[in-house]
This record gives sequence, structure tokens and C-alpha cells, in this order.
Amino acid sequence: METKRIEEIAVNRLKLITPLLNPALDKGKKKLLRDEICAQTGWSDRTLRRYVSNYREKDFEGLKPKVSGSNGRTVIPEDVMQEAIALRREVPHRSVTDIIRILEWESLVPPGFLKRSTLQDQLTYRGYSSAQMRTYTNSVTSSARFQKPWRNCLWQADIKFGLHIDKKPTYMVCYLDDNTRFILHSEFYPTLDQKIVQDCFRKALMKYGAPDGVLYDNGKQFRSNWMQRTCGKLGIRLIFCRPRNPRGKGKEERYNQTVDKFLREAELAKPKSLEELNRLYQTWMDECYLYQPHSALGGKTPQEAYHSDDRPLNLLSAEAIANAFLSSEKRKVDKSGCINFMGRKYEVEMGLHMIHRNVDVVYDPADISKVTVECAGVGTCPAIPLVIREHAGERPKLPECFEPAQPQSSRLLTAAAARHEKRQKIRKTAISFKEIAGKEGEPNV
Repeated sequence: METKRIEEIAVNRLKLITPLLNPALDKGKKKLLRDEICAQTGWSDRTLRRYVSNYREKDFEGLKPKVSGSNGRTVIPEDVMQEAIALRREVPHRSVTDIIRILEWESLVPPGFLKRSTLQDQLTYRGYSSAQMRTYTNSVTSSARFQKPWRNCLWQADIKFGLHIDKKPTYMVCYLDDNTRFILHSEFYPTLDQKIVQDCFRKALMKYGAPDGVLYDNGKQFRSNWMQRTCGKLGIRLIFCRPRNPRGKGKEERYNQTVDKFLREAELAKPKSLEELNRLYQTWMDECYLYQPHSALGGKTPQEAYHSDDRPLNLLSAEAIANAFLSSEKRKVDKSGCINFMGRKYEVEMGLHMIHRNVDVVYDPADISKVTVECAGVGTCPAIPLVIREHAGERPKLPECFEPAQPQSSRLLTAAAARHEKRQKIRKTAISFKEIAGKEGEPNV
């Protein structure tokens, strides 16, 4: 353990036990102080008494933690340590307990010779603790921080659990700019599905244009065909974090921890509806985050950092966004020219020409009052929610291309006759053995 860290621990211990060093305190007051310190630190009363005794005997040095294996001194033979290091290098996640078990089973050390804490301290001192090994061997993680060079270069997004409203959970979706830590859009929603991501993403795009790239984790709400198609249409590079690597979007994770402060305050406010929760959240986000200086921005606020960047925004038209957010699903037209979609029945304008055929339903998730149906060979037509009328509609005329043709003769019988004639010719040219048979009075060969 580094000397600086050892001294920091000793200073913290001294700060906590200083009230107990007052000789004017009576036993009752000391007992109350010890209980408060134990509750605050999680120490036992015995540990607290030991710290006080060590300080009185050895002064400040008595509060420094003892570090086994310091300076590399250990009772473990060097050849055993090398074997332990080799086992850790083979499998960086292998526990110290398993390393000791292997060494004992291979008869390299007698049972009970190695203590877990001693071996752990030695591995840490030599740089082979499991955490140290993950830093050097795991290609997924990185020890270096990163920050994109300008605004809208990369957006990060995540979903976080919120409060319960009327005993129902809520979920926060947030889009954050990597360079400025600016919140592009964030809101609480009542469900956990793809729709809440679509809504939040759409609002962020409408306000601040398209980013160069967007970074997601591997949640099913993000990793979808819809997201790939939408980002492809808008020219946005779609990036996913490596599995089990939350460091990849650490800025978003750090903001989620900041939102925990809001949730604790919101519990006291007891919002009655989702609208009230979002109203409180937007106020808190403005006053307690967006307009507060950020240490990673050189003292600027996220609001100042984002709007002071001179890089132009890639603003999108409403038509471009609407077209990019269209989704597509397969359906089959029933015998009445209708399709079942989103729990409702839709009447296809040219549905009677598409009966029993598979079609593509193209729709905007934000507005499904009218969808478009595409069918190969028929074309594109709209579909609207079915309304049951008093009278049945007139069945449309069958297109000319589907009307039956009037043949002049039976093509089947004509083809059968030609085939039969061909077969007869084959029979006539077959070899006959009657001519070879011996004549009367002549011996047969």
C-alpha cells in the first residue's frame, strides 16, 4: 500500500477518534460518542477502543494500518510465488482460493501452509491482483478517459428506473452529448419498451439535429432493426458498447448517479402523476445540472459548453425525421381485404386485390391512425382503421390481367395426343424377335 494512502487512512482515523481523547468526558458521554462513531463508520466497539489505545501508546504511527507483504517481504518461497503468478496469468479471474487449492493438490505446498490474505497481498504487491490483471489483459475496458472533440460528435443514451407512481414503475430515458455533457432530451415514461427510446430520440433530433454517432448498450430497446434502419437513413453511425463494459458510456452512467439525487428529493415531493414527475425533473435538470459548473468542462456549465461550440448543427426537416422513423412489419391480408395491426383491424384500400397475400405495413410509430401497405405486383396504398358500416361495400371489378382467357381448344388434350403419337412411334421401331425364329423344317439356333 502506498505511503500516501496509509497516511490518509491514519488521518481519517484520528479525525474520528479525536472527540474521545477529551479527558473531561464522563463514561456516559464517551459511550454515546462511541456508539455514534461506530454507527457512522461501521466499526465495532472493540476496533474503536483499539484505535484509541494505539494512538495513546504510539501516537500517530499507531493509527497507520499494517500492511502484510510490505516491500515484498514474505514467508512464501519464491518458486511457490512464481507458480501462483503463473496460475493467475493463465486465468486472470481465478480466485486466490482456487490458486491455493491447485498448489496444494499438485503437492507444491502442504495443506494449510498458504494463507489467503498473505498470498493476496503478495499478488497485489507484484501487480497480479485480479483488478490489475483485468486492466492489462481485458481488451474491452480502458483505463484512459475519452472525450469527443466537438458537440454532436457522439451521443450517449441509457434507460434508468425511476419512482413508482400509483404503484406502477417509471423509466427515464436520457440522451447526453459526449463532448459537453449537455442533456439533449430526457424524460420519464410509464413503460419499458422500444417506443420510449423512439420518442426520446425523435425529440432530441428535432431540437438539436443529427449527431455523427450514437452510443448504446446492448439492451433490446436499443439493439433493434428499427434503430439500424433509422440511423442508416439519417447517416448516423450506430455504436454499441462491448458486453459487460459500463465504462464505455461512463458519462451517461455518471449522470444516472446524479439523477439519484433528484429521485431522493422527488420521493419527498410525492408526485401524483407522471406529468408532475416530469415537471419536477425538468426543473431540477435545468437548475441543478445544466446551469451548474462542471469540473470536466473547465468550470463551464453544460448549457454554456454546448451553445458556445461553433460547430454547426446538422438540423433535420420534419419530413426527413418522419421518413426515417417509419417502421415496417409483415402482415397477411384476410379474405375481407383487411389486416390485423397493433391490436386493431385495418381496412386496406386495395385489399380485395391482395387477399391471402403477404404485404409490408409501413407506419410511423408516433401516429398509427393511417398506415401504408406495400404489395408486390399491386403497388402501394393506404390502410385506415376499419369502420363497420350499415351496408357492405361494392366488390371491385377484377383487373383484366386476372380475368380468365377463353381458349380455342383444350391444350391438355392436344398435348396428350402429341405425346401419345410419339409413344406409338417408339413402339413401332422396337426390335421384334419373330423374324429371327426358325422356318418350318429348319433347326433353331
